Amino acid sequence: MARHQGAYKPEKSEIPFELSRSKVEDYIKCKACFWLEKVAGVKRPSIPGFNINANTDKLLKRDFDSVRGRESHPFLINNGLGHLIPFNHDDLELWTQSMHFGLPGRFNTLHQETNILFGGGIDDIYQNKLTGELHVVDYKSTANLAKNPTRVSLEGKWKDGYKRQADMYTWILRRKGFDVSDTAYFVYVDGLHVGFDGMIDDDTSLATMKFETTLLSYVTDISWIEPTLFKIKNLLTDSKCPQHSWDCEHGIYLKQVTKATE
Repeated sequence: MARHQGAYKPEKSEIPFELSRSKVEDYIKCKACFWLEKVAGVKRPSIPGFNINANTDKLLKRDFDSVRGRESHPFLINNGLGHLIPFNHDDLELWTQSMHFGLPGRFNTLHQETNILFGGGIDDIYQNKLTGELHVVDYKSTANLAKNPTRVSLEGKWKDGYKRQADMYTWILRRKGFDVSDTAYFVYVDGLHVGFDGMIDDDTSLATMKFETTLLSYVTDISWIEPTLFKIKNLLTDSKCPQHSWDCEHGIYLKQVTKATE
Protein backbone atom coordinates (compact mmCIF):
# COMPACT_ATOMS: atom_id res chain seq x y z
CA MET A 1 0.00 0.00 0.00
CA ALA A 2 1.32 3.44 -0.95
CA ARG A 3 2.16 5.73 1.94
CA HIS A 4 2.36 9.52 2.21
CA GLN A 5 5.24 10.30 4.58
CA GLY A 6 7.86 12.98 5.16
CA ALA A 7 7.09 16.22 3.35
CA TYR A 8 3.53 16.81 2.15
CA LYS A 9 3.13 16.22 -1.58
CA PRO A 10 -0.02 17.69 -3.19
CA GLU A 11 0.11 15.11 -5.98
CA LYS A 12 -0.34 12.39 -3.35
CA SER A 13 -3.17 14.18 -1.53
CA GLU A 14 -5.55 11.25 -2.03
CA ILE A 15 -3.29 9.12 0.18
CA PRO A 16 -3.60 9.75 3.94
CA PHE A 17 -0.76 11.97 5.10
CA GLU A 18 1.04 10.47 8.09
CA LEU A 19 1.49 12.96 10.90
CA SER A 20 2.98 11.98 14.24
CA ARG A 21 2.12 13.34 17.65
CA SER A 22 5.59 14.89 17.88
CA LYS A 23 5.09 16.81 14.62
CA VAL A 24 1.83 18.26 15.90
CA GLU A 25 3.86 19.41 18.89
CA ASP A 26 6.40 20.97 16.50
CA TYR A 27 3.55 22.85 14.80
CA ILE A 28 2.35 24.21 18.13
CA LYS A 29 5.83 25.39 19.09
CA CYS A 30 6.77 26.97 15.76
CA LYS A 31 4.69 26.97 12.58
CA ALA A 32 7.66 28.11 10.50
CA CYS A 33 9.81 25.12 11.53
CA PHE A 34 6.88 22.82 10.85
CA TRP A 35 6.32 24.35 7.41
CA LEU A 36 10.01 24.13 6.51
CA GLU A 37 10.07 20.40 7.28
CA LYS A 38 6.64 19.28 6.15
CA VAL A 39 6.18 21.52 3.12
CA ALA A 40 9.65 22.59 1.96
CA GLY A 41 11.36 19.37 3.05
CA VAL A 42 14.03 21.17 5.11
CA LYS A 43 14.73 19.22 8.27
CA ARG A 44 16.15 20.79 11.39
CA PRO A 45 19.59 19.61 12.58
CA SER A 46 19.31 16.30 14.42
CA ILE A 47 20.21 15.78 18.06
CA PRO A 48 21.44 12.62 19.80
CA GLY A 49 18.75 10.21 20.94
CA PHE A 50 17.78 10.03 24.61
CA ASN A 51 18.86 6.43 25.09
CA ILE A 52 18.76 6.43 28.90
CA ASN A 53 15.22 7.82 28.86
CA ALA A 54 14.20 5.15 26.35
CA ASN A 55 15.75 2.50 28.58
CA THR A 56 13.88 3.66 31.69
CA ASP A 57 10.66 3.53 29.64
CA LYS A 58 11.47 -0.04 28.64
CA LEU A 59 12.24 -1.14 32.20
CA LEU A 60 9.15 0.55 33.65
CA LYS A 61 6.96 -1.24 31.15
CA ARG A 62 8.53 -4.54 32.22
CA ASP A 63 7.58 -3.74 35.80
CA PHE A 64 3.94 -3.49 34.80
CA ASP A 65 4.15 -6.35 32.30
CA SER A 66 4.80 -8.63 35.29
CA VAL A 67 1.15 -8.24 36.40
CA ARG A 68 -0.46 -7.15 33.12
CA GLY A 69 -4.11 -8.04 32.78
CA ARG A 70 -4.16 -9.93 36.08
CA GLU A 71 -3.76 -7.64 39.07
CA SER A 72 -2.64 -4.23 40.24
CA HIS A 73 1.02 -3.39 40.76
CA PRO A 74 2.45 -2.49 44.22
CA PHE A 75 3.37 0.95 42.86
CA LEU A 76 -0.28 1.63 41.99
CA ILE A 77 -1.55 0.13 45.25
CA ASN A 78 0.83 2.30 47.30
CA ASN A 79 -0.45 5.36 45.43
CA GLY A 80 -4.07 4.56 46.26
CA LEU A 81 -4.88 3.18 42.81
CA GLY A 82 -5.24 -0.51 43.55
CA HIS A 83 -8.36 -0.58 41.36
CA LEU A 84 -6.16 -0.06 38.29
CA ILE A 85 -4.37 -2.87 36.46
CA PRO A 86 -2.02 -2.67 33.46
CA PHE A 87 -4.22 -3.09 30.39
CA ASN A 88 -3.74 -6.22 28.31
CA HIS A 89 -4.42 -6.07 24.57
CA ASP A 90 -3.15 -8.07 21.62
CA ASP A 91 -1.96 -4.91 19.83
CA LEU A 92 -0.34 -3.17 22.79
CA GLU A 93 3.22 -3.92 21.66
CA LEU A 94 2.41 -2.57 18.19
CA TRP A 95 0.91 0.56 19.76
CA THR A 96 4.22 1.35 21.47
CA GLN A 97 6.14 1.48 18.15
CA SER A 98 6.26 5.22 17.59
CA MET A 99 8.67 5.01 14.65
CA HIS A 100 6.18 2.85 12.73
CA PHE A 101 2.94 4.52 13.82
CA GLY A 102 1.65 4.76 10.24
CA LEU A 103 1.60 1.01 9.63
CA PRO A 104 -1.53 -1.13 10.04
CA GLY A 105 -2.36 -2.15 13.60
CA ARG A 106 -0.31 0.66 15.14
CA PHE A 107 -1.48 3.51 17.35
CA ASN A 108 -3.11 5.79 14.83
CA THR A 109 -6.44 7.14 13.62
CA LEU A 110 -7.52 8.52 10.26
CA HIS A 111 -9.04 11.98 10.47
CA GLN A 112 -11.09 11.77 7.31
CA GLU A 113 -11.94 15.47 7.11
CA THR A 114 -8.26 16.35 6.56
CA ASN A 115 -7.11 12.92 5.34
CA ILE A 116 -4.42 12.98 8.03
CA LEU A 117 -3.32 9.66 9.51
CA PHE A 118 -2.46 10.80 13.00
CA GLY A 119 -0.63 8.70 15.58
CA GLY A 120 2.36 7.96 17.77
CA GLY A 121 3.66 5.46 20.28
CA ILE A 122 1.90 5.08 23.61
CA ASP A 123 3.92 4.05 26.67
CA ASP A 124 1.21 2.17 28.55
CA ILE A 125 -2.46 1.97 29.48
CA TYR A 126 -4.10 1.21 32.81
CA GLN A 127 -7.61 -0.20 33.15
CA ASN A 128 -10.13 0.31 35.94
CA LYS A 129 -10.95 -3.29 36.87
CA LEU A 130 -14.34 -2.19 38.25
CA THR A 131 -15.60 -0.16 35.28
CA GLY A 132 -13.38 -1.24 32.37
CA GLU A 133 -12.45 2.38 31.69
CA LEU A 134 -8.94 3.00 30.34
CA HIS A 135 -6.32 5.58 31.35
CA VAL A 136 -3.48 6.79 29.12
CA VAL A 137 -0.10 6.38 30.86
CA ASP A 138 3.20 8.02 30.02
CA TYR A 139 6.60 7.24 31.52
CA LYS A 140 8.98 10.11 32.17
CA SER A 141 12.53 10.20 33.52
CA THR A 142 14.59 13.14 34.69
CA ALA A 143 17.34 14.13 37.13
CA ASN A 144 17.01 17.23 39.29
CA LEU A 145 20.58 18.39 39.86
CA ALA A 146 19.74 21.17 42.33
CA LYS A 147 21.45 21.16 45.73
CA ASN A 148 18.04 20.78 47.36
CA PRO A 149 15.90 19.08 44.71
CA THR A 150 12.12 19.13 45.01
CA ARG A 151 9.77 16.39 43.94
CA VAL A 152 8.76 16.40 40.27
CA SER A 153 5.51 17.98 39.14
CA LEU A 154 3.74 18.90 35.91
CA GLU A 155 4.37 22.62 36.41
CA GLY A 156 6.41 24.54 33.87
CA LYS A 157 5.92 25.67 30.28
CA TRP A 158 8.03 22.92 28.75
CA LYS A 159 5.87 20.30 30.46
CA ASP A 160 2.82 21.58 28.61
CA GLY A 161 3.96 19.34 25.76
CA TYR A 162 3.69 16.31 28.05
CA LYS A 163 0.10 17.25 28.80
CA ARG A 164 -0.71 17.72 25.12
CA GLN A 165 0.76 14.28 24.46
CA ALA A 166 -1.70 12.79 26.96
CA ASP A 167 -4.51 14.78 25.30
CA MET A 168 -3.63 13.42 21.86
CA TYR A 169 -3.28 9.81 22.96
CA THR A 170 -6.59 9.96 24.84
CA TRP A 171 -8.22 11.27 21.65
CA ILE A 172 -6.70 8.54 19.49
CA LEU A 173 -7.64 5.78 21.92
CA ARG A 174 -11.24 6.99 22.00
CA ARG A 175 -11.39 7.08 18.21
CA LYS A 176 -10.23 3.47 18.26
CA GLY A 177 -13.47 2.69 20.08
CA PHE A 178 -12.35 2.41 23.71
CA ASP A 179 -13.95 3.87 26.82
CA VAL A 180 -11.21 6.23 27.99
CA SER A 181 -11.12 8.32 31.15
CA ASP A 182 -10.34 12.04 31.08
CA THR A 183 -7.64 11.30 33.67
CA ALA A 184 -4.20 10.31 32.39
CA TYR A 185 -1.21 9.33 34.52
CA PHE A 186 2.50 10.10 34.40
CA VAL A 187 4.91 7.69 36.07
CA TYR A 188 8.02 9.77 36.82
CA VAL A 189 11.43 8.46 37.86
CA ASP A 190 13.88 11.10 39.09
CA GLY A 191 17.57 10.21 39.37
CA LEU A 192 18.88 10.99 42.87
CA HIS A 193 22.26 12.42 43.82
CA VAL A 194 21.83 13.99 47.28
CA GLY A 195 22.98 11.62 50.03
CA PHE A 196 24.84 9.27 47.72
CA ASP A 197 28.63 9.01 47.63
CA GLY A 198 28.80 7.35 44.24
CA MET A 199 27.21 4.73 42.04
CA ILE A 200 29.79 1.99 41.37
CA ASP A 201 28.68 -1.31 42.92
CA ASP A 202 30.75 -3.78 44.93
CA ASP A 203 30.90 -5.66 41.67
CA THR A 204 32.82 -2.88 39.93
CA SER A 205 31.62 -4.00 36.50
CA LEU A 206 28.19 -2.60 37.48
CA ALA A 207 26.89 0.77 38.65
CA THR A 208 23.51 1.67 40.16
CA MET A 209 21.56 4.93 40.33
CA LYS A 210 18.57 5.27 42.63
CA PHE A 211 15.43 6.96 41.33
CA GLU A 212 12.60 8.59 43.23
CA THR A 213 9.26 7.42 41.81
CA THR A 214 6.22 9.68 41.55
CA LEU A 215 2.75 9.16 40.12
CA LEU A 216 1.09 12.29 38.73
CA SER A 217 -2.45 12.61 37.42
CA TYR A 218 -3.65 15.00 34.73
CA VAL A 219 -7.15 15.78 33.46
CA THR A 220 -6.91 15.79 29.68
CA ASP A 221 -8.38 18.33 27.27
CA ILE A 222 -9.01 17.11 23.73
CA SER A 223 -11.02 20.12 22.54
CA TRP A 224 -8.03 21.69 20.75
CA ILE A 225 -6.95 18.66 18.72
CA GLU A 226 -9.39 18.57 15.80
CA PRO A 227 -9.26 22.35 15.17
CA THR A 228 -5.47 22.08 15.14
CA LEU A 229 -5.56 19.33 12.51
CA PHE A 230 -7.64 21.58 10.25
CA LYS A 231 -5.14 24.42 10.71
CA ILE A 232 -2.26 22.06 9.96
CA LYS A 233 -3.93 20.89 6.75
CA ASN A 234 -4.32 24.52 5.65
CA LEU A 235 -0.64 25.18 6.36
CA LEU A 236 0.42 22.08 4.43
CA THR A 237 -1.14 23.58 1.30
CA ASP A 238 0.23 27.09 1.88
CA SER A 239 3.11 28.14 -0.39
CA LYS A 240 4.34 30.81 2.03
CA CYS A 241 6.38 30.09 5.14
CA PRO A 242 4.95 31.72 8.28
CA GLN A 243 7.03 33.68 10.77
CA HIS A 244 9.05 31.81 13.38
CA SER A 245 7.70 31.89 16.91
CA TRP A 246 9.35 34.63 18.98
CA ASP A 247 11.02 32.05 21.24
CA CYS A 248 12.00 29.54 18.54
CA GLU A 249 15.70 28.74 18.97
CA HIS A 250 16.06 27.84 15.31
CA GLY A 251 14.40 31.06 14.19
CA ILE A 252 16.63 33.12 16.49
CA TYR A 253 19.69 31.31 15.14
CA LEU A 254 18.68 31.95 11.52
CA LYS A 255 18.12 35.65 12.20
CA GLN A 256 21.52 35.94 13.86
CA VAL A 257 23.23 34.14 10.97
CA THR A 258 21.50 36.37 8.44
CA LYS A 259 22.47 39.51 10.35
CA ALA A 260 26.07 38.37 10.79
CA THR A 261 26.53 37.58 7.11
CA GLU A 262 24.79 40.60 5.58
